[in-house]
Amino acid sequence: MKKYLATLILIAVSISAFAQEQLVKSPDGKLNLSFNLKEGTPYFSVKSNNAVMLEDSPLGLVTSAGDFSKDLKLTTTSRDNITKNYSQLKIKQSSVVYNANELVVTLANKEDKPIEIVFRVSNNNIGFRYNLPQYGETANCTIEKEITGFNFPDNTTTFLSPQATPGIGWKGTKPSYEEEYVPDEPLGTPSKYGLGYTFPSLFHVGNDGWVLISETGVDGKYCGSRLSEGSADGIYSIAYPEQGENNGFGSSSPAIALPGSTPWRTITVANNLNPIVETTIPYDLVDPLYEPTQEYKFGRSTWSWIMWQDRSMNYDDQVTYIDFAADMGYEYILMDALWDKNVGYEKMEELIEYAHSKNVDVFLWYNSNGFWNNAPQGPKHKLNNAIARKKEMKWLQEMRVKGLKIDFFGGDKQETMRLYEALLSDANEYGLMIIFHGCTLPRGWERMYPNYVGSEAVLASENLIFTQHANDMEAFNACLHPFIRNAVGCMEFGPVLLNKRHNRTNDGGTIRRTSDIFQLATAVLFQNPVQMFALAPNNLSDAPEFAIDFMKDVETTWDETVFIDGYPGKYVVLARRHKDQWYVVGINANEEPLSLNLALPMLAGKTITYYGDESSLASFKKETKIEKSGKFNILIQPNGGIILTGSNN
Repeated sequence: MKKYLATLILIAVSISAFAQEQLVKSPDGKLNLSFNLKEGTPYFSVKSNNAVMLEDSPLGLVTSAGDFSKDLKLTTTSRDNITKNYSQLKIKQSSVVYNANELVVTLANKEDKPIEIVFRVSNNNIGFRYNLPQYGETANCTIEKEITGFNFPDNTTTFLSPQATPGIGWKGTKPSYEEEYVPDEPLGTPSKYGLGYTFPSLFHVGNDGWVLISETGVDGKYCGSRLSEGSADGIYSIAYPEQGENNGFGSSSPAIALPGSTPWRTITVANNLNPIVETTIPYDLVDPLYEPTQEYKFGRSTWSWIMWQDRSMNYDDQVTYIDFAADMGYEYILMDALWDKNVGYEKMEELIEYAHSKNVDVFLWYNSNGFWNNAPQGPKHKLNNAIARKKEMKWLQEMRVKGLKIDFFGGDKQETMRLYEALLSDANEYGLMIIFHGCTLPRGWERMYPNYVGSEAVLASENLIFTQHANDMEAFNACLHPFIRNAVGCMEFGPVLLNKRHNRTNDGGTIRRTSDIFQLATAVLFQNPVQMFALAPNNLSDAPEFAIDFMKDVETTWDETVFIDGYPGKYVVLARRHKDQWYVVGINANEEPLSLNLALPMLAGKTITYYGDESSLASFKKETKIEKSGKFNILIQPNGGIILTGSNN
């Protein structure tokens, strides 16, 4: 009898232990997420093609309503299939079909308070978040700490950008997601400032593949998050903003109404880089928060400030750039900082009317301001207050201004996220598109906010004007962005600098190291639906005629994006399609010429236009034909580029 009872107990224990582990697979069966509860502590792990990509990684929240990180028991599970079809012109793919398998686990803490963890696993992508119900009369809570971590195998290396210390940088404007990435570092390498790393974060898991981690669905009901410093055993945890962000104002911990949810944590996993570059997971997990008040028009823009700087903000120089936009056939001009002081509101009305007479619409720059930095440029005190903001936006609507570029934000606290959301929501009421600069990473905003069109959140083209170091590192940095920053959101970089020297007269200042074709390639490589190009009026006469013709015709919205070849920081070849027109672009950050035999089935047997560089970086353009097999040999010079354009009709 004792032996029989012991056997029953062993079976019961085994069944209980088995019940704690829950597996959910991607529709193609290649990506597996395992949830497990070990001695009351929740974990998840991830395998791709049977290779371990994340080892047991902690889950849980510590909140003012209860501790949901330990002493938990599994109460229920449910499963579903999630299918969503949507169109989104602003991202890398205009039509998306999302299909995922969902697992919802409900846990209870030692006070019998429940919490749900929702996992969605699609092909190459995982999203998960926490759902909290109302607990009796407790209808709100503060999330004191998120335990979520990502536990990488020991052979993993990292491609990470450090979180900056609050209040450092020019006029105290950091953090602003404008730090340099360091490639292929060992796990646990200390970050530059000791504050962890910004999203997105790329990891190379030995010979098994790649993992890209970020978040999506962050709005005014939560803060933005990042990764902590890596621990000695390879765990990177979710971290909340520093208290010093936003000049110390506001809580670092988010507070939510109950019932409520955290944002989605996203993981893109693959044994190659194609799914990393092509992922749509930031948009798959979210939905629009409001309807657009009108159809927003995307396109190309001139921009005097990038090459001519602050002195160009005067009436005559803006007329020159309006005429330049008209000559290029561009839809917009961006008039940058100081227009309120150097031109004035009354004369701006004349200037905007002149732009309209040339069939050019207008974006205007604003300082987000308030108390979180010392940036002096105006207009100031126009957008951080709801009363002033609506008054200003009414004037902008009357002037038929189409969009705003808003600069110098204070960090990632919930207080700042509420400002982002208020700016977007109010702007929609007045028919205004919004670009953010000196800002945080967009987190699904392309889909959530219909009038949102892009964010900087990168070491953008202005740095090429400021330092020679940025020019020396331009090719390296450009070969990172498609794999990391631009993989998860629109990137308002301000590309295509055709001046050889970065000043007004093209004869002084910093020196461009990259070729003309490299620069043209970035118009396609860097994705943003409204592109503020860094061209200058002198380029009409001093750049190759075919370069200007290319820039007159280049698109800014894409129906399809296909990664062809590359390695972060070394080289990249990428294809984008607008309607039936394909653009294949490549750049090389290596010290030697790069010879590649590309597979281009989308252009198989087609006659194409081929732009490239000689060894001297002198550019050329010629007509050629792709083999019927779709194979095509290219040579990309160091600091050079290639462009192939053709129709698949």
